[in-house]
Amino acid sequence: MVLRFRLGLADLAATYFACSPLQEAVLSLRMWTHPGQYPHGAAFEAMRPAFEALPQAPLLRALVASNKYVPDFLTPRPAVPFPEFRAELAVVRAFDPARLAGELALAFLPHDRALPPLLADRAHRPAALIAEIADAFQAYWTHVLEPGWWPRARSVLHADIVHRARVLAERGAAGLFADLDHRLHWADGVLTIDRDWGDGDLDVPVDRRGLALLPTCFARGALTAIGPDLTPSITYLSRGQGNLAGPPDPPPAPHALEQLLGTPKARLLTLLHEPTATTELARRLGVTPGAVSQHLAVLHATRLVTRARHGRLVLYTRSPLADQLLGP
Repeated sequence: MVLRFRLGLADLAATYFACSPLQEAVLSLRMWTHPGQYPHGAAFEAMRPAFEALPQAPLLRALVASNKYVPDFLTPRPAVPFPEFRAELAVVRAFDPARLAGELALAFLPHDRALPPLLADRAHRPAALIAEIADAFQAYWTHVLEPGWWPRARSVLHADIVHRARVLAERGAAGLFADLDHRLHWADGVLTIDRDWGDGDLDVPVDRRGLALLPTCFARGALTAIGPDLTPSITYLSRGQGNLAGPPDPPPAPHALEQLLGTPKARLLTLLHEPTATTELARRLGVTPGAVSQHLAVLHATRLVTRARHGRLVLYTRSPLADQLLGP
């Protein structure tokens, strides 16, 4: 089964990347319902006490079907590249209660044949259920994800978007889509995604609505909405998943480079093979963000790193000159 997004020239020009904190919160529930399937499980195990302490934890678990599907209304397509979590959650709160039964049916009935009891017991009051779900995600975000996990994940997701933008500039749309996932194929204005859900092939004209591309930490491959009223968006697995597992030891820097720059700056350069934020670099090096900023300022002044603002983050990466210094 395949899904085809038909993109005209204007549609391709309006294709954009977005980083959705709400999507990551929703899809992260798979870590509690399907543990062991993602490389950063250790980070979530460390957060398990905080999650289990939430009174809303059973309701949050109930939102994930046994095949890992979640209702589409929980992951609205971002209207801007870097939305705030609370702004996205407001979209969920405003969801039409009359449509809730259909959303839940699409997510659960084809595979599980029934709604989870926690949802079935509340389905007769859809407006109240939507509010309860939104409140549960607010608590989950505030007490579990936002304090420690989201800053690391955000850095990884933003770095992925920087990389994809470079691929698009260097290799065009065909190279970009091929680089996102092996399920995606681009030819003659049609983006095809191989999928294992739905009742058959489906053609979706984008019709100047724009196509959103969203990296995630919680997917096995490229995916899109499961309902018939598809908004043009594709979620794909982000690069850099290993950076979420914990603070790995930085790779060793060449001895000659340490002699030239000093150990702290040389270690920083070894980490900057991907665009990375100051706070993430500090976490991985076990030092303060202020110390990292001082070294980055020197490296930037000597043209060994470049920097670019991405949303609210400033991401640093090695310059070609630094790549030459580091060698193969």
